[in-house]
Amino acid sequence: MSRLPGRIQIFARALPRLALKPLRRKAAHAPRRVLIAQHLLLGDTLLLTALLAKLRAQFPRAQISLACPKAIVPLFAGRPFGVDALPFDPRDAMSVKNVLHSGPYDLGIVAGDNRYSWLALGAGCRWIVAHAGDTAWKNWPLNERVPYPDRPAAWADIAASLVPGPAPSLYRPEDWPEPPQAEGAELPLPAQPYIVLHPGASTAVKRWPVARWRELAHHVEALGYLPVWSGGPSEVELIREIDADPNHPNFAGRLNLGELWHLLGGAKAVVCPDTGIAHLARVIGVPAVTLFGPGNALIHGAGRYWSNAPFVPVTIDDMPCRNQPGIFKREVSWVRRCDRNTATCVAWHGDHAECMGRLTVDSVCGALQNVLAAAP
Repeated sequence: MSRLPGRIQIFARALPRLALKPLRRKAAHAPRRVLIAQHLLLGDTLLLTALLAKLRAQFPRAQISLACPKAIVPLFAGRPFGVDALPFDPRDAMSVKNVLHSGPYDLGIVAGDNRYSWLALGAGCRWIVAHAGDTAWKNWPLNERVPYPDRPAAWADIAASLVPGPAPSLYRPEDWPEPPQAEGAELPLPAQPYIVLHPGASTAVKRWPVARWRELAHHVEALGYLPVWSGGPSEVELIREIDADPNHPNFAGRLNLGELWHLLGGAKAVVCPDTGIAHLARVIGVPAVTLFGPGNALIHGAGRYWSNAPFVPVTIDDMPCRNQPGIFKREVSWVRRCDRNTATCVAWHGDHAECMGRLTVDSVCGALQNVLAAAP
């Protein structure tokens, strides 16, 4: 599907409002309606939890709406922090229309890419806030630009800085109600204590070598746990290549995010690359071992807000080719990460990037044993 029909709708509603923008010079002291405009992937959407918590603490009576990719909406069925998730896909003209007609709002907050400031303006947000530093045309609807911090910080905490006031209370798993399962369609979880292994990631550069996942599965069995595989539809063949043992349950391509929540929630631990599943595990509260190669374990790690989470990153701190300063189209001096793909990776070794190849099975197994030992 094309984004063009949605863009036409957004700009048709936003451009007339842009002319009135100079008249709106003051933010609402206690906004009654708040819209968070974004279209981030699963992990970055879940990292907005600190922002949601801070908004609720600062404005306890406000109606807070989150424009949210449609696949992620079921995770918000229990309305964590009293937030309403609005299904939004720039390629789906009806979802664009529904968000645009959901206003007006006293406050609009743009997370990540500032292009969604136009969505906020089109939805009737009277005061729009986003981080500074994005491309000029994306910033035209903004009333307030918040600079990125000048010191390293986790992106979850950076997102929360879009709202003034004290930092939110540290996250607790009970802050986020689990999504309900359809009656009569409960997920059949393994009876034996199990550990979820999730090899897939948004890019092949984040993938750990196949042989090491196989070795890790043997280690899980040696510890007395059942290895259980998970993955998206595009990762079915990958997991079949790793482990064809029918005694090891394989849920790849079979679960939506609501069902995946319950699979992870029943696990003793989760091992995965730096991907959305790692952040979902933090929301649920299940112990997680996360493999950081091109990604930055500080930026997408626990940070302050998730500091109580049973989360262990495995990474190489001084990886020389993790040297790109970009984050959400901005250059930030202290950022050190890598957004290269398999064609542009400067250290690609046939089926893996060197940053992932340096993560040994022993280091991952050691982290897994530590997180299991620390779990209540």
